[in-house]
Amino acid sequence: MLDAAVDGVVLIDHRGLIKAFNPSAERLFGYSAAEVLGRNVGILMPDAEQAQHDQHIRRYLEGGAPHIIGRGREVVAQRNGGARFPIFLSVGVLPDGNTPQFLGFIRDLTPERQAQSQQQELRERLILVSRLAMVGEIAAGIAHEVNQPLAAITNYAWASQRLLGATDPDVGEVRAALQEIGAQAARAAEIIRRLRRLARAPEMRREASSVNALVSEVTELARSEAARHEVSYELDLGADLPPLNIDGGQIQQALLNLLWNAVHALNVSAADPKRVHIRTRVTPEQQIEIDVCDNGPGIPAAIATRLFEPFFTTKEQGTGLGLAMSRTIAEAHGGTLSYRANTPAGACFIMRLPATD
Repeated sequence: MLDAAVDGVVLIDHRGLIKAFNPSAERLFGYSAAEVLGRNVGILMPDAEQAQHDQHIRRYLEGGAPHIIGRGREVVAQRNGGARFPIFLSVGVLPDGNTPQFLGFIRDLTPERQAQSQQQELRERLILVSRLAMVGEIAAGIAHEVNQPLAAITNYAWASQRLLGATDPDVGEVRAALQEIGAQAARAAEIIRRLRRLARAPEMRREASSVNALVSEVTELARSEAARHEVSYELDLGADLPPLNIDGGQIQQALLNLLWNAVHALNVSAADPKRVHIRTRVTPEQQIEIDVCDNGPGIPAAIATRLFEPFFTTKEQGTGLGLAMSRTIAEAHGGTLSYRANTPAGACFIMRLPATD
């Protein structure tokens, strides 16, 4: 039975000495049975894990009921040569008078950890693709936003040059023009900063952030596109919202996607006026809630249950990643993203984030 077992099986006595070591354990740890029989089980564990294991054994021998017995847990093991790797360890007891023996069943978690790492890498790539696609969509509006302060800078610069060319230049007017140049340059720089924040790499970088400030920035970025579709934003920002330890860029990406969907839904709507209502508040459950609601045509009940499925889209040129990525971002922050129909018409998407991390 030991030879046929797929998992590694190690039998130790009450002193921690190895009494049996099956072929799967040999492949797992890189030792032959002859090399480990009679040696302490610490050869298979780093010092910290060994100390904890010994403590559990002592508690059992003293009549306690340590968690290691009869249950499984994840621990760190050590191969021949010193390489460490994660395992799932289950321990059973073989009573034998006053000297019980302990049977450990060991499963290598390395393939699972590698798969999880690959999934995480894929998720980050999909978030980046979704983010860059969104930035590309708003590029025209951003160009318009940047052109305005650049045009103002040009005008004030030419005005300053004319004023200084006069016989008796008005220094006060020149100073005022230069101040306007500085203000417009700062405005253009702020627009670029917001865009770069959205387009940067997707690694999560949490920091204390104001939800209301993030919402205000996003609506500014999308203002030109909304105006082009004759859509207006209504902000209802709650007072005294606590700062959250979040990745502001990722939360803004999710919110921008929700705003974008609302604007595009209203583009084919007969609603007059076309409005997107954005509300922030603290819920009784001590969560920060961000609602993005529109008065458009709404979403048919037949497809509402599929909204967050990857690659599901009702747009002719959509990727179907926006809502799926937005929900993934919310969940990565310990929150949720859900949908409900708006009243009397339209759609509402509700993001909730824990007020305390």
